[in-house]
Amino acid sequence: MIDDLYSARILRLAAELPHAGRLAAPEGTGERVARLCGSRATVDVTLDEVGRVRDFAQDVKACALGQAAAGVVGQVAIGASLAEITEAQAATVAMLKSGGEGPVGRFEGLRALRQVADYPARHASTLVALDALLEAVEAAQSAGTR
Repeated sequence: MIDDLYSARILRLAAELPHAGRLAAPEGTGERVARLCGSRATVDVTLDEVGRVRDFAQDVKACALGQAAAGVVGQVAIGASLAEITEAQAATVAMLKSGGEGPVGRFEGLRALRQVADYPARHASTLVALDALLEAVEAAQSAGTR
């Protein structure tokens, strides 16, 4: 059963981590840690004139599921609005915890992690990158940069 969780697609996403590293001058930073397993994501962003993510970097130390989710987030974060990120985060939580279908639109790739719903101990690690992105964008907007 656990082998189904770590499918070839999940492992491929985990191996491809776009925008790895940190930004030199972020406008907002978010950091999340999954207490149960220690998976951690730190996300830096800058925003454009309308509040969408202009530049993005992530430093992720996580299990394969956290890395896979970060891989999806890294592919689509640039250009995302706070509303899109908030909707994706809520839809991902619903997918993991209450049988929801998962995000649509730009973050739809997170649906690849739908089977994680059957493993509650893995939920937090699956969410660290997306939660850190949301926190970083909120921090940038709160700082009055946009």
